[in-house]
Amino acid sequence: MTFMPLRVTTLAERPEFASTLWEMDHTWHEFVLNDPIADLYYAVATTVYPDYVLVADDSAEPGRLAARGCMIPYVSDGDPLPDDGWDGVIRSGRLARERGRQPDAISALEITVRRDLQGKGLSAAMVAAMRDHAARLGHRELVAPVRPNRKHLEPHTPMTEYAFRTRADGLPFDDWLRVHVRAGGKIVKVAPRSMVVPGTLAEWRGWTGLPFDRTGAVEVPGALTPVHCDTTHDHAVYIEPNVWVTHPLT
Repeated sequence: MTFMPLRVTTLAERPEFASTLWEMDHTWHEFVLNDPIADLYYAVATTVYPDYVLVADDSAEPGRLAARGCMIPYVSDGDPLPDDGWDGVIRSGRLARERGRQPDAISALEITVRRDLQGKGLSAAMVAAMRDHAARLGHRELVAPVRPNRKHLEPHTPMTEYAFRTRADGLPFDDWLRVHVRAGGKIVKVAPRSMVVPGTLAEWRGWTGLPFDRTGAVEVPGALTPVHCDTTHDHAVYIEPNVWVTHPLT
């Protein structure tokens, strides 16, 4: 693996990245980008949460985005690791801001590395940067509803089994979970409904190129579990489990 030097700052420190933040070439599947809860965060991320968005560029290509990392402060209400995971922390963070409540927790939302730079150690560098930044903001713990990057190869395996699978050396079987654990994170539990993506059959056909013409479970490339399709009622719903990882910062 080739490691490359990164300059990582917040979007607040480098607002020039705001206009191109979402244009970076990535590997996210289209259906994932259609979680409706995402609009509560991403529509205002550059204006409301710039202190919680990390941007990185390479010294060899200054000014060209190499990776981004998004976080959100939220109110834990006694349960910092809710079952609704990614959707839950976004909803809590947005409601806290609108209702004037003081957040008491911080969650990672995503780390995205530019497609041509994957495999160069940037993900691990961004996890370390997130940990450091959360600590600078005064938090004692960073949590993350992690989306294991090899789970899509086993859509029928329960996440409760997959999340805790290890290699002979005791580290997680999954590459992305392994990055978090090596950085100091701890796998705690599964968030069984971390992301929920509903849509009409026409929408799902557009997102995936699949026919969605039979009621039942549909395996979709990139999906961690099968999508539930109902042709009688013209809709399909994807419920994605994630894995809660905690990063102690003190």
